[in-house]
Amino acid sequence: MMRRSEHERHILALSGGKDSAALAVYMRQKYPELDLEYVFTDTGCELPETYEYLDRIRAVLNIDITVVKSDKSWDNYWSLFKIKKTEYGNFTYLPSPKNRWCTEVLKLIPYDEWLMKTYPNYKIHSYVGLRADEKRDRKGFTSTKTNIIPHYPFIEDGCNYNDIKYLLNQSGLGFPDYYKWRSRSGCYFCFYQTKKEWLGLYENHPVLYKKACQYETIIPEKNIKFTWCDDMSLEEILLYKDKILSAESNKGEYNGKTAMKLTDVFSALLETKVKTCR
Repeated sequence: MMRRSEHERHILALSGGKDSAALAVYMRQKYPELDLEYVFTDTGCELPETYEYLDRIRAVLNIDITVVKSDKSWDNYWSLFKIKKTEYGNFTYLPSPKNRWCTEVLKLIPYDEWLMKTYPNYKIHSYVGLRADEKRDRKGFTSTKTNIIPHYPFIEDGCNYNDIKYLLNQSGLGFPDYYKWRSRSGCYFCFYQTKKEWLGLYENHPVLYKKACQYETIIPEKNIKFTWCDDMSLEEILLYKDKILSAESNKGEYNGKTAMKLTDVFSALLETKVKTCR
């Protein structure tokens, strides 16, 4: 590690989640001489707890955080650019694990453009909070620019979830409050949420849940269904709330398509042994 030179910058992108926050703590403790800059790319669709956590990071670590935003909002991209053509007309469609266009247009591209605009012709060291116990197919922020050099301190030093937990508790930061009902950072409508986590959004932020509902397109007579979950709309999640929570307690997830055969579903859940993460 080195101090910032005239044509080099060291940047840590904060996501508003536990791992990047822990990395900020780790880098301060292990490399106090390193002149780090902290950046948060705001999608405009963050949970209130995310902004509260960023304020906590600023206060506890006594740092400045540069906020980067896309020129266009989520609604601009969703309603004007992401169109699905069908025989019944054109409809806006939602992002999914197979098509994460929201991450690209609201996070990656704005951050990449900010780097190039703010530090043209600089060598940029980018510090990423991926842990040693995470899947190796995750890379965090990547850029096609050859002047951006990624670093993975947690992977290099073998730091796992327990290390991250210790760093956050020892520093006084703790975890973001949304981890009480959700397992990851991200937008309030994140499609990676389980149905139980969607219910957590409903319980904690009913207005945001209702807003997410409004982005779904369901026209049964035309067989059109663009929903956040493949098998169930957000309205259906509320309708089947008790069954979803019961299935979750048995280490499975309720599938609305099998609603007519619940006995078979729950029998299978009880007979299946599911390994849980540490």
